[in-house]
Amino acid sequence: MDDEDAEYMQGSDDEDYGFDYSDGDGADEAVSVDVENMYYTAKSKKEESPEQALKEFAAIVDQDEPMSDWGFKALKQSTKLLFLVLHRPNDALKAYTRLLAYTKSTVTRNYAEKTINGILDYVGGGKGGPVEVTVLENFYQATKDALQEARNERLSAKTNLKLAKLWLDRGEYTRLSKLIRELYAVTEASASGEDQSQKGTQLLEIYALEIQMHNEMRNYKKLKEIYNASNSIRSAIPHPRIMAIIKECGGKMWMGERQWNRASEDFFESFRNYDEAGLPQRIQVLKYLVLANMLTGSEVNPFDSQETKPYKSDPQIKAMTDLVDAYQRREVHTAEKIIRDNRSTIMDDGFIRSHIGDLLRSLRTQYLIDLIKPYTRLELSFLAKQLNVDTNEVEELLIDLILEGKIDGKIDQVNMRLELDKQHGLERRRYTALDRWTGALGRVHGAVVGKSSSSNGRDASDA
Repeated sequence: MDDEDAEYMQGSDDEDYGFDYSDGDGADEAVSVDVENMYYTAKSKKEESPEQALKEFAAIVDQDEPMSDWGFKALKQSTKLLFLVLHRPNDALKAYTRLLAYTKSTVTRNYAEKTINGILDYVGGGKGGPVEVTVLENFYQATKDALQEARNERLSAKTNLKLAKLWLDRGEYTRLSKLIRELYAVTEASASGEDQSQKGTQLLEIYALEIQMHNEMRNYKKLKEIYNASNSIRSAIPHPRIMAIIKECGGKMWMGERQWNRASEDFFESFRNYDEAGLPQRIQVLKYLVLANMLTGSEVNPFDSQETKPYKSDPQIKAMTDLVDAYQRREVHTAEKIIRDNRSTIMDDGFIRSHIGDLLRSLRTQYLIDLIKPYTRLELSFLAKQLNVDTNEVEELLIDLILEGKIDGKIDQVNMRLELDKQHGLERRRYTALDRWTGALGRVHGAVVGKSSSSNGRDASDA
């Protein structure tokens, strides 16, 4: 017995359809043994003689009256042979459609669901080579028709979600948008007969698909709407993967808005959920978390937390760990070298690449502030040489620092020189301190006068 047959035997114990079974006579048992022998004989020919195996499976189905589990298994093998080995998708669809008729009563619901999911996985997974969109649609439509007739709403919803994921992976956004609208309608229509937690869980699954679509399409306005809607759901028990996807897209959204702290929070939640689900995406999201944390300017090392510490020495994370160390030491040249030397683990990711400029700008800004502290006058060419950038970029960085009030000075654009006004800065800080002191004295004086007036008023009324 191979894995598929073992799966059938396990599935047959999970659920029955309430049928009464009686002991067959000897003739029935003999027929059953003959069919079983035919099935395993045909199965043994799949690799060497797939066409002959297909004919023998067809013979089992043709004599399968009334329908039995052997007919179901023969159709399952025929569908697989036709699609994956013989590459005849239209004939595979015919075999699959006949198989679906067996799922109404012949086999257990659990085994039927496993079989349907398995077939749809290899049909959509490209194991048999490129698959035309129409072929995918036909397989899924046949499945939906059969499930509606069987009133299996749970599997119908799961099948629609599987198809939506397939459209997302293939970039079929028009088809995906239409299917998402259908999923919303079905969820709302069935909400009255279900508890709120089940409805909330289904909605989060749909939101996870839609938010990924808007992220790929760069439709950040709709992405934010879906993100906010997902945060408003309180009654739900989603799989960690669903929340990881939503929080990852949320983190990317906040990064686009340059809200580094909120991005860092969402990336951490995404990493934690991917980690809980045991999914490999946790490594990539951990890189995003490290990037966002550095952009916040935080002195806290993101690898100090209990959740992230085990990944500190991971080969794919090591470059980001070194980058954090260089960032915290304000070693801009070391950081640039790490980025150059680790292109595959850092710069090959489009999202990280789009924000590395922000990171280097932040690091160069901090480096500039530390560099100019001892001086009152500096040539822009000197600063450019220290940063290994051109003078125009240095000038832009200095202008931003002056406008933000992080340095006191001005740029002499004729001589291309930075003039620092440290005396003026000292006096300004002195006057600011005096102003605060005067304001505090005024508030104390007001409080004393108010208390005195109140006391005099009470004395007059007593008299």
